[in-house]
Amino acid sequence: MSAKKVYNKLVRDRIPQIIEDSGAVPVTEVLGEEAYGRALFDKFFEEAEEYRTAESDDKIINELVDLYEVLLATAAYRGLTPAAFEQRRLAKHQARGGFEQRIMLKEVE
Repeated sequence: MSAKKVYNKLVRDRIPQIIEDSGAVPVTEVLGEEAYGRALFDKFFEEAEEYRTAESDDKIINELVDLYEVLLATAAYRGLTPAAFEQRRLAKHQARGGFEQRIMLKEVE
């Protein structure tokens, strides 16, 4: 008898099929609007923590990709297309800059 593993987290769309293909049985639920929004929020922090603790360059890049996928899904949930999301990003970058200069604000007097 195999042990049941409980996840209760948002997963990518093909994960249930991948689990089935491995011979296991996934138990899933399709989330409603509000629950999906909360799950995306939780998923962002899950992926951010995985990025924070990643040790190899390959793992770091994979976690950045996962974070980006969650960002795009969250933007879509909020009604933004990828193009509209990028347009907002560029506008904010133009107005406030990016992070290329690595500036750490220590304090303001």
